[in-house]
Amino acid sequence: MSLRGSVRSVNRTAWMLRVSRGRQSFYTRPRTFHPLQSSHALPEDLNRELLQPRFFSASRPRYDANTVVCVPAMAESITEGTLAQLSKQVGDLVEQDEELATIETDKIDVSVNAPHSGIIQQLLVAEGDTVTVDQAIAEIKPAEGSSEQQQEHKVAEKSKSDSDAAEAKNEPPSRPDMPSPASKPTSTEEHQVSTYFPYPAQSDKHKKDPDTKNGSSKPRRGEEKVKMTRIRQKTAQHLKQSQNTAVFLTTFNEIDMSQLIEFRKKQGPTVLAKYGVKLGYMGAMARASALALHEIPSVNAAIENGDTIVYRDYVDLSVAAAIPKGLVTPVLRNIESMSIVEIEKGIADLVAKARDGKLTMGDLMGGSFTISNSGIWGSLFGTPIINMPQTAVLGTYGIRERPVAIDGQVEIRPMMYIALTYDHRIIDGREAVQFLNLIKQSLEQPSSMLLH
Repeated sequence: MSLRGSVRSVNRTAWMLRVSRGRQSFYTRPRTFHPLQSSHALPEDLNRELLQPRFFSASRPRYDANTVVCVPAMAESITEGTLAQLSKQVGDLVEQDEELATIETDKIDVSVNAPHSGIIQQLLVAEGDTVTVDQAIAEIKPAEGSSEQQQEHKVAEKSKSDSDAAEAKNEPPSRPDMPSPASKPTSTEEHQVSTYFPYPAQSDKHKKDPDTKNGSSKPRRGEEKVKMTRIRQKTAQHLKQSQNTAVFLTTFNEIDMSQLIEFRKKQGPTVLAKYGVKLGYMGAMARASALALHEIPSVNAAIENGDTIVYRDYVDLSVAAAIPKGLVTPVLRNIESMSIVEIEKGIADLVAKARDGKLTMGDLMGGSFTISNSGIWGSLFGTPIINMPQTAVLGTYGIRERPVAIDGQVEIRPMMYIALTYDHRIIDGREAVQFLNLIKQSLEQPSSMLLH
């Protein structure tokens, strides 16, 4: 047997002992065995190799390959969007599930999150670029123990700052610099300083250019061009399509809100204490609409392929909500089977999600009828636009005290205008008037809605 063959045989039969030191583990041989005690004399370099401990990392394994982050699937009908914001830059540390970028689509904003922790190696797109589903936008190099490294870095920084503060505390206070006799100001300089009064600098926005002709001044004039957001662009296209497709007609009515206001005052505290829901007017308005849609089904219908009317036995209510980027209409489904309190809570949840930017595509899909409440902004009345492919939209407006004739007497009542814009291709004027009258009856006698 050769010398190296003997060594290999010794290696196969030698026992291995595991020894732990801190966060690392290594294997070594028992003291009862030593290669120099074998029957063969080993070369010095081979002997040193056998005695060398073998180390194994106890932390997570390292990966050399970078991970490519791609645009996620957003919805069946959405294939592209605009990269609105990059939350990280090249060289930044990112944790698992931390937001890398925000993609603005026609309906909602989509967040792109990191699949694991690591370092941003490369950004493949820039803000404002149009990106498509599955397009690569960044590369991440996996980092080992990034969270632990951050914590250790923070501890080290805190220790350093504490040490610097202690050293500064122990140092004797320095004497202030005293001016030398040569630097004493002259009487002229003292006079100049004592008579100087500072004035705030005038901003460029309010500066005026002198008019050389008549000696007067005029303010500057400027323009700023801002690109429309994708939501705003899609809304504009959708509304123009609605205007070009439907035959618009709007019918009005007015409602005496006295009974509903009294109902809200009496039941509001109980509802808030029992259900945690603030009782407003939208719940009653939606419930009255659901009852009226059951009686006038054409207002809840739709035109399909230009020659077919689709009647629905359910009511999916689209609630128009204004957000900084535009107008969205999240959908509350099956309100025909909900109570006023359930509708109120559902609408409040959708509006909160819209304002927080947390709406999903499922919240925005569908809808058979829309209520647009412009009264919260102080509007008195208006003509809302149909949300295609729906055939009608109900507009509700501000409550104002006005003199009205009640049983031959003039009384001051809280009145509210309502408006129904409808597609005259499928809804007749008689049906539109009947629909508004049904809503008027329900809201002027709110207790009747509790019987259905």
